[in-house]
Amino acid sequence: MKVLILSDIHGNIDALEAIEAQVLQENRFDQTWVLGDLVDYGAAPAEAIAWVRAHAAVVVRGNHDHAMGTGEDCRSAALYHDLSVATREYFRPRLSPEDIAYLAGLPLQAKVSLAQGREAVLVHATPQDPLFHYVPGNAPVPAWRAALAPAGAAAWVCVGHTHDQFTREIDRTTLLNPGSVGLPKDGDPRAACAIVEEERVTLRRVAYDVARAASRIDALSLPADHRARLVHLIERGSLA
Repeated sequence: MKVLILSDIHGNIDALEAIEAQVLQENRFDQTWVLGDLVDYGAAPAEAIAWVRAHAAVVVRGNHDHAMGTGEDCRSAALYHDLSVATREYFRPRLSPEDIAYLAGLPLQAKVSLAQGREAVLVHATPQDPLFHYVPGNAPVPAWRAALAPAGAAAWVCVGHTHDQFTREIDRTTLLNPGSVGLPKDGDPRAACAIVEEERVTLRRVAYDVARAASRIDALSLPADHRARLVHLIERGSLA
């Protein structure tokens, strides 16, 4: 099986379309998996939702999808929380009832059967807490063992949430985070994704029209400070 794995799109349709043009059209994939956070921060959440519904075979709910769909708090980091709230309050009345219901109805976890009786577990954060648990990629092995415990003997566990792009072996489980499509925070603004083919993982970064994504944000009727910080984040891949 050859799979494209995406996460943390955050309303960035320009990044998604670049991945479609530079990755999807260059490869023949059996499936596309999306690990949540389709919305918040970016300026095109409806377009991002439509893209995912058209392309993804498996999608799980992220904390920002949950917040948009249910009205509950996203519990994001303090540095970004006001930006997520501002964009969510702006777009929630502009999304269709169908889009809101779609986000609220996404599963917290998905399991995919692999070859030879093996299984992949897909969540946004960790199997221990699919929506909110924040465990960095370089966290100590005991921390990841505890976070992965509910996944049992899964051969693969795919997570998002931290925007870290990495792959790591924890005992007999391959742990994979494809990074963020629409809101990288590692100083590299290029869209991140991962390709898994049999046992081989390829971590990709894809250049896209960052200026166009930034101009979409700058055109929103949001406070100037919010727009400036969001544009900085999109352009630099960091708020530093």
